[in-house]
Amino acid sequence: MTKRLIFLGPPGAGKGTQAQKLAKMLGVPHISTGAILREATKAGTPLGKKAQNYMNRGELVPDALMLDLIRERLQQTDVQKGWILDGFPRNVQQATFLEALLAELNQSPDCVLDLDVPDEVIVTRLLARGRKDDNEETIRRRLEVYREQTAPVSNFYRDRARLQLVDGNQLPEAVALALQQIVGQSHE
Repeated sequence: MTKRLIFLGPPGAGKGTQAQKLAKMLGVPHISTGAILREATKAGTPLGKKAQNYMNRGELVPDALMLDLIRERLQQTDVQKGWILDGFPRNVQQATFLEALLAELNQSPDCVLDLDVPDEVIVTRLLARGRKDDNEETIRRRLEVYREQTAPVSNFYRDRARLQLVDGNQLPEAVALALQQIVGQSHE
């Protein structure tokens, strides 16, 4: 049984942690944009080299290049049984492209999981992580950018009846259980 899942949610919602757990449980690769970039640059693929140039300059990798990297990743052999996309798409333009790409690959997401966590909880969580680039002002700015650019992606998938909202403001075990229940039902 294939499982193709997309994880959405603000920074600090626990996407990465939950996506990794679920990927392990389902036996499918956890694909994060960060991991794709690291793998492509390490492998020295032509796309990886292009991405490396942007990253060396401290710039964001442009959408078009990111999308090419995702296309490349979704055609690798380990994704036959499914995948979990984490941190992508980040905006409606990427969501539209991803939809077209998946149609081209004869794939579609089984469901889109959106971890919902109140801003105040996220600020507290991220400050507790104690990373040097995490101060309250930076965190609130990242949340603002998320609300502007990524939150509309939820509506994009809601309109396609794919979105499942998950309360991310509970113990990690409870979130994991909620996700497992949703995923168990998304294909029955």
